[in-house]
Amino acid sequence: MNAPRPTFPAPDHDHDRCTADALRHAEQVCARRSQKLTPIRRQVFEALLASHRPLGAYEIIEELAKTVARPAPITIYRALDFLMANDLVHRIESRNAFLACVHDHGTTSMVAFLICDKCGSVGEVPAIQVAQSLNDAARLTGFTPKLSVVEITGTCAHCQH
Repeated sequence: MNAPRPTFPAPDHDHDRCTADALRHAEQVCARRSQKLTPIRRQVFEALLASHRPLGAYEIIEELAKTVARPAPITIYRALDFLMANDLVHRIESRNAFLACVHDHGTTSMVAFLICDKCGSVGEVPAIQVAQSLNDAARLTGFTPKLSVVEITGTCAHCQH
């Protein structure tokens, strides 16, 4: 079993290994679910893995255009839909951007996104207790929650030094 990943990787971490581990994780998830990680899906995932920052769809297009023919936006959005449906990518609502995910949790698992205002990195932490409290409060009003997203901005430990 792999050691738990740090919430925010150190700036000098072995990014090649980080990327290779994430790609291996994506391949395993797709194999387990009998899904195909097609070349374009892999390229979109790799573009998101290039940094630990969320990217918008057009930023992904620009990243891919450096090495392949410029893909159409619909192609990128379809790949992102697939990656999100298979729990490999999160959408960061406040940034209208997407983030590669390498954690084994389902779409129903509540996570909180920790967004560093200085470096732009995003970490994710489990937020099960937060989700339960929010869902309970919502249900008390007769509201049935569908999706809860928690995004917290601040400064990561690496930028505080």
